[in-house]
Amino acid sequence: MTLKACLAALGMLVFHPLLAADSPGKAAESGVLGFAALDIDGQEQALARYKGKVLLIVNVASKCGFTPQYQGLQALYESHKDQGLVVLGFPSNDFLWQEPGSNSQIKEFCSSKFHVTFPMFGKISVKGKGMHPLYKYLTEQSPLPGAISWNFNKFLCDRQGHVVARFGSKVKPDSPELLEALGKALTQ
Repeated sequence: MTLKACLAALGMLVFHPLLAADSPGKAAESGVLGFAALDIDGQEQALARYKGKVLLIVNVASKCGFTPQYQGLQALYESHKDQGLVVLGFPSNDFLWQEPGSNSQIKEFCSSKFHVTFPMFGKISVKGKGMHPLYKYLTEQSPLPGAISWNFNKFLCDRQGHVVARFGSKVKPDSPELLEALGKALTQ
């Protein structure tokens, strides 16, 4: 039995990098596209599938003061997806336990309350000891490092998976600074 199969059997396989985590050159070369994640339905998804798309990666939560940003994220996705934007939602319970639900509860909440159609992933940790490797890359190795301050932090990645802009929780999806950075990324 492979390590991957053993971890999956134990329910421990949530995310894993497709590239060796100890290979900074590979991570720098492929950025976020070098990782895989379980989607909200438990299916493994290689982020490399989004090569050629502009990505907005957001750690989300259902019981947060910023939760209404789901509406803005969905509107942003709908208005720019034909130009190549994909919003990726990563639920996290790291900040005052504001995402307590299961993946199925999160999916139901997002679809019924905010009509979310952008890709949602399974709940992960974005800080601390159990931090997922994608967020370890985003916060420690990307061109714009720094800890995740709260729910709804946003990373904008170009079509090659490189982080080109970063926004805190208070920056709404329709804010001028986010829209300006997104416009630049979409035209490249």
